Amino acid sequence: MQGRVHSTESFGSADGPGVRFIVFLQGCPMRCRYCHNPDTWALDRGTLIEPTDLLDQAERYRSYWGREGGITVSGGEALLQPEFVAELFEAAHARGINTCLDTSLAPFTRQQPFYQAWERIMAACDLVLADIKHIDPVEHRALTGHSNENILDALRWLSNAGVPVWIRHVLVSGITDNDEYLRRTADFIKTLSNVRRVDVLPYHSLGVYKWDELGIPYTLRDTQPPSKERVENAERILGAAVSGLPQA
Repeated sequence: MQGRVHSTESFGSADGPGVRFIVFLQGCPMRCRYCHNPDTWALDRGTLIEPTDLLDQAERYRSYWGREGGITVSGGEALLQPEFVAELFEAAHARGINTCLDTSLAPFTRQQPFYQAWERIMAACDLVLADIKHIDPVEHRALTGHSNENILDALRWLSNAGVPVWIRHVLVSGITDNDEYLRRTADFIKTLSNVRRVDVLPYHSLGVYKWDELGIPYTLRDTQPPSKERVENAERILGAAVSGLPQA
């Protein structure tokens, strides 16, 4: 089957281990106030492409991947096209290609038909990069326009299934840069047995021009990136939730 692809990146180094071929799929249900790719939101755009053609493109760069590299499927939100991702990951594994899913987990549900595709994806997924946008349900909805209940449920599912996960958390002054929320996030991460790493991503405004081009009001225009000290504070608190990382 064909998937809607927004774009690709040949030499990604920040979306999973090693050098990776990154596939950005089209469409996202979230409306994160700091999103730097609002051009990926629409579900009816992008280029239609078959999984085999996409993997053929990726394998042109395989000699650069080394032992840890492979493909990462991101977005937008990749899980809005679950059957396509399942087919892509299964085909990748058949070629011996390492697979990584970069996701907000927002589409997750235990209901069909999504759940069947989800199980296929996870059976062929080597690593999940999972966002925790905000631990508080009210603040999460205010930040993203979406509940976090099913997202936390997905993280519990991944823990029970033993799928390796890297947690990502965007630090935004006045929103997520709050010690109470950081500790609550850490407490939740401590309940998971599969988290291998936690990355704190400082807020930036590099994508504001895309909002302007699309005519969408950007509500964080006056928000400044967090200080180095606040980033280190968040790294200590969240890092302490994962065994083997420095304790606060």
